[in-house]
Amino acid sequence: MLYYARGSRDDDISAQEVRDALCGVFRALGSRKRVLALPPDFTRLNSFAGPITEMVNDYFGDALTDVMPALGTHSPMTDAQIATMFGTVPRSKFRVHDWRHDVVTVGEVPAEYVREVSGGRADYAWPAQVNRLLLDPSFDLILSIGQVVPHEVIGMANYTKNIFVGVGGSEGINNSHYLGATYGMERIMGRAVSPVRDVMEYARVHFIQDLPIVYILTVLAKEPDTGRMQLKGLFVGDDFECFRLASELSLQTNFIMVEKPLRKCIVWLDPAEFKSTWLGNKAIYRTRMALADGAELIILAPALREFGEDAAIDSLIRKYGYKGTFHTLEATRNNRDLRENLSASAHLIHGSSEGRFRITYCPGPDMTREGIEGVGYAYAPLDKMMERYRVSSLKDGWNTVDGEEIYYISNPALGLWAHPDRFED
Repeated sequence: MLYYARGSRDDDISAQEVRDALCGVFRALGSRKRVLALPPDFTRLNSFAGPITEMVNDYFGDALTDVMPALGTHSPMTDAQIATMFGTVPRSKFRVHDWRHDVVTVGEVPAEYVREVSGGRADYAWPAQVNRLLLDPSFDLILSIGQVVPHEVIGMANYTKNIFVGVGGSEGINNSHYLGATYGMERIMGRAVSPVRDVMEYARVHFIQDLPIVYILTVLAKEPDTGRMQLKGLFVGDDFECFRLASELSLQTNFIMVEKPLRKCIVWLDPAEFKSTWLGNKAIYRTRMALADGAELIILAPALREFGEDAAIDSLIRKYGYKGTFHTLEATRNNRDLRENLSASAHLIHGSSEGRFRITYCPGPDMTREGIEGVGYAYAPLDKMMERYRVSSLKDGWNTVDGEEIYYISNPALGLWAHPDRFED
């Protein structure tokens, strides 16, 4: 059911209003003896999930015994990141999700269903996997906390993705990512319903319906004049309706339709947030439907130090490179290491321009020119590009630099950009 819903493009929900709303929901849910919170990790620092987790801790106190950031395939959070994002929540309550080892398969979505929803592009059973902590019967409330925003793998981030990917297992993550990649990113991004979401919804209804999960979903947007993140929506519920409403608002709020295709796009990757192409390639995923044929996408990545967040996936990216769908599918058919890590295959597909536009990465000192060019991208020195495109003086959207028209994006994780000719509605 839906416990709380508020939001619009013009809304600006305060922290106190969030606290009051959550307290009302928690009172209605009744007394709870042991609570587990599943917020996002540091890659969603701007999700307002950190303050919400603090509010959960304030309300439940000692009854909130465990906080497990939904890492998915990402690196574990550092103590400094936990302190920055979650403030007063005691460090002793945090648990690390191990996506390769600490999971349980709770059921399998039949291959015939996967085949049906994917239009025949995938033909395998999908294992629904979750961290074993979720199955501890002593938990009488599991709070899945996170931001709904357009996403390249599933259409819209969060809801059941937080469960089956955020605290899911390697096989389920691999196969869901591959399903999304083979179905087609342009057919998925910005949509609440997709083949990947259908599969996860099947798993929710059939395999984890008895778990006491309540979803706390936010929708945010950056205020264009001040750059401040505004909370536009808060939705709390235990089924698809909560997610549907949040997705509708996110599409209104986080989807930017450009009036003409982008010829040159400059994307800044905040060094506190983006240290890998696994995350930083949102600069590619989220802009590809706005880029003109022959365009140049310049990615300013001062903290880039690796390709994958996981050592095995990092090695696969370096080995096979971002060379497009045909090359990646062929390599996957012929190489066991890719077949056993289908999320890497999906990522390689997502991170390619398919030869349609040029991708230039500008890393800091922790990544070499050879590394960038070795995976198939063009390289440019960061200091030279930062001198030409001074991000402190650029505004999000259209700018003119030395007579050249460019489009600037300060954080690709916050939206989806498209031109009507390339958005398949």
